[in-house]
Amino acid sequence: MSKPGDKILVVDDDREMGRLLSDVLQGEGFSVLTLDESLEAFKILKKEEFDVLITDLKMKGLKGLDLLEEAKKVAPLTPVIIITAFGTIESAIQAMKMGAYDYITKPFQMDEIVLTVKKALENRLLKKEVVRLKKEVEARYHFQQLIGKSPSMQKIYDLIERIRDSSNSVLITGESGTGKELVARAIHYSGVRKEGPFLAVNCAAIPETLLESELFGYKRGAFTDAKTDKKGLIFEAKGGTLFLDEITEMPPILQAKLLRVIEEMRVRPLGDTNDYPIDVRIISASNRDMKEMIHQGRFREDLYYRLKVIDIELPPLRERREDIPLLVQHFIDRFGKDPKKISGVAEEAMKILINYFWPGNVRELENVIQRAITLGQHEVILPEDLPGSLLQEGDENLIEKGLREKYTVGQLEKEYIKRVLIEVGGNKSRAAEILGLDRKTLYRKLEEI
Repeated sequence: MSKPGDKILVVDDDREMGRLLSDVLQGEGFSVLTLDESLEAFKILKKEEFDVLITDLKMKGLKGLDLLEEAKKVAPLTPVIIITAFGTIESAIQAMKMGAYDYITKPFQMDEIVLTVKKALENRLLKKEVVRLKKEVEARYHFQQLIGKSPSMQKIYDLIERIRDSSNSVLITGESGTGKELVARAIHYSGVRKEGPFLAVNCAAIPETLLESELFGYKRGAFTDAKTDKKGLIFEAKGGTLFLDEITEMPPILQAKLLRVIEEMRVRPLGDTNDYPIDVRIISASNRDMKEMIHQGRFREDLYYRLKVIDIELPPLRERREDIPLLVQHFIDRFGKDPKKISGVAEEAMKILINYFWPGNVRELENVIQRAITLGQHEVILPEDLPGSLLQEGDENLIEKGLREKYTVGQLEKEYIKRVLIEVGGNKSRAAEILGLDRKTLYRKLEEI
């Protein structure tokens, strides 16, 4: 929708036509700059942004198509309307191929040009919204937006940065709720494939027969309901990423077909006799012990090694407790908006959150914070706002927890070091004093955690 003050640049060496267009468009509430020199117009386009450019086709200096070409370089979102008294089919086709919004031959009705300008403005707004949403998605899933300052998360950030522009297959493993799809999206949206699609498939949620046709596609007549040709997701993800979640739930027959696709980078739809080249990066994920599944004969070993050219193992939340306060604040910022106005967490409640085992990992923490914000009646989250299961485990001491979880002495030591660091707010000098260690030894032990 156009709005008063939208800026229109009119370029026409016919000064009378330029004045006429200016008068009409200003009468519609637009701000209009009229020029009869195309070279001057080009200079101004470099310095100033316009909402629509109207240019004559044949002028001294830069021709209309030359100005169109330059305008697309410096202001790609600005729609360009070509007007001319010497219109030909060839020049019209060339203008549209070069990205002109419209091509209008003189003489024309002023109502026609006004309507075209208004439609061009709507088109510009849509393009700007697409760009904004794209940037928002990229910002949301950029690897630097993953939450965590722990050494284990820092290593993952570093790995994502190193592999983001590669096309090698990636296998992400970790317990349920650790954020495997978020990491997959971070890899995609921070790399060279971000302009391509990111398609996610949960292999456990789709029946075997449907999963095969969804992934590989099919030709018309391949089966009873195949009324038309269908491109599979492997092909639809061209130039982008295909994320196969819960890959271990894929049936054996499809594992064999997927292996062939990865090896040859070609796909054959169901019912087709031809193979077609593909350009896709495959990222897969599992919360299972994949080596055990291979041992049981439930997953192909050759496919496993094809999928894990690069492997990322996500740590459970209990192994990066120093990230919990950051995650909690992140979820408060997301869910604690007006009218609740939740601003933080009481100290006792935070201790409970830090000491809890978190079998559901980050997803469980997110749900707990969302629940606490919904039920809470104060400006901060209090212990009584948390589920009873957290309160019971929060009272459990480290030794009891170690016995229950069957910690080794090394695990018990690491957990105790983490708890001391949390208790002293990350002050390593104070932590070393409490632990009876010199700072050098403490730093060495922290590197091993």
